[in-house]
Amino acid sequence: MQENKNNTVVSVIGSGSWATAMVKLMQENKVKVKWWVKNKERQVFIKQHGFNPNYLSGVQINTRFVKPSVNLKKDIIASSIVVLAIPAAFMGEVLKGLPRDIFIGKIIVTAIKGMMPEENLLVSDYLKKEFDVDDNQLTVVAGPCHAEEIAMSRQSYLTIGGSSQPNREAVALLYRGAYVRVAELDDLEGIEYAAVMKNIIALASGIAHGLNFGDNFQAVLVSNAMSEIRVFLDHFYPKERDLFHSAYMGDVLVTAYSQFSRNRTFGSMIGRGYTVKSALLESKMVSEGYYAVKCLFERFDLNDLDMPICKAVYQILYEKMSPAMEIQILKDNLN
Repeated sequence: MQENKNNTVVSVIGSGSWATAMVKLMQENKVKVKWWVKNKERQVFIKQHGFNPNYLSGVQINTRFVKPSVNLKKDIIASSIVVLAIPAAFMGEVLKGLPRDIFIGKIIVTAIKGMMPEENLLVSDYLKKEFDVDDNQLTVVAGPCHAEEIAMSRQSYLTIGGSSQPNREAVALLYRGAYVRVAELDDLEGIEYAAVMKNIIALASGIAHGLNFGDNFQAVLVSNAMSEIRVFLDHFYPKERDLFHSAYMGDVLVTAYSQFSRNRTFGSMIGRGYTVKSALLESKMVSEGYYAVKCLFERFDLNDLDMPICKAVYQILYEKMSPAMEIQILKDNLN
């Protein structure tokens, strides 16, 4: 374990699998963590039993370093770094009522790979709008990395994005360890939107899998997906970037193919004949891609952009088009 020599205090907001994985990495680095969880019952359980009863229950929580809490405002005020790790759909509700100046002087880490419904905003844009957060305060943590593999201490890779190099490095130190390598990139928007789009691609991959399309089609689908991400980013957020970096392509691959991908699982249910409503009811975890594809189409004019995969997913989920028909049409637009 590396020592937390500067006595940094970090607040982690969220109690799902990704938040639990983040807490695991930080306690291994002896970081002092104030962990905001959803309710008092969960807080008491974690304190008494040393694990999260709902997510990644095999991860032992070291309460010497990690203090579960239900007092969000107090936790944020006491911290110099704030990690946001709850689904984007619930972010507005969780932060509602906090003082507008609560994040002043703090490094903010968004570990959220989605967009906020109704607002149609990335979490970073929402923080700028509602809390006057400065660009230099913001960082994003990206994969390719599944919480389940962090729980098993498997070799993992993370990328920290943001415009401030000192802040990127401060965040990287929270996660870097024996089985976790951490890279840094100056591309907050590119990493965030690539993460949003990779969840949409994973939905398409799952739908195709549910329709019994094989590995050959999946490979073509994912390779074309990288072109869609480039088309979108070059049009709306132009910047020189290497999309072969693991923060972009690696994250797409792991989300499109992995058994742990909730978006791929959700898409597979749709491909197998579930209605959107029934798939949402049966899913135990939030599929960020479901909300993200609607947000993208409501916020941006994508009609003139060559993005057939994203358009097909939108048609299936929100225009109630036949998955079989849309994937058949998509098949003829890929190369």
